[in-house]
Formats: sequence, structure tokens, C-alpha cells
Amino acid sequence: MAPLLVLIVIGAAAGVLATRLMGANVDMPTAVVLGVIGAILGGVGLRLLVTVGGWAVTFVLAVLASMALIWIWQQIRR
Repeated sequence: MAPLLVLIVIGAAAGVLATRLMGANVDMPTAVVLGVIGAILGGVGLRLLVTVGGWAVTFVLAVLASMALIWIWQQIRR
């Protein structure tokens, strides 16, 4: 339960950071939701692929996954 909560918090921060890095015109709730989804997918994917890493790697993957989701979101909204 605690690791999921940490992923949610990391994901929210990662989503906001990813939107700023990409210069995306996304509202805050959407950025947070995409970040949380990205963090969960990135965190679960990392845990399945590599058992060593830690929260720093999870954060990097969360940012990358959030950026990918934001890009997909922008493509869908066009």
C-alpha cells in the first residue's frame, strides 16, 4: 500500500515536471493524472524488468512515461 502511495506522489510531481519540460498546454489535473498513470506504469514496468533501482530510477521513468502520455494526449486532441 505504501509503495503505491509513493508512486502516486512521485507521479503527480513527474506529470507536472513533464508538462513543463515539454512546454505542453495541459491543465494541472490532467498533468497530475497523466503523471500518476505514467508513474504506475513506469514503476511497475521497472519492477518487472529490473529488481535493483530505487526511487530515483522510478522518478526518471515516471517523467519519461508522463512525457510519452502527454505526447499521445496531444496527438489525440488535435
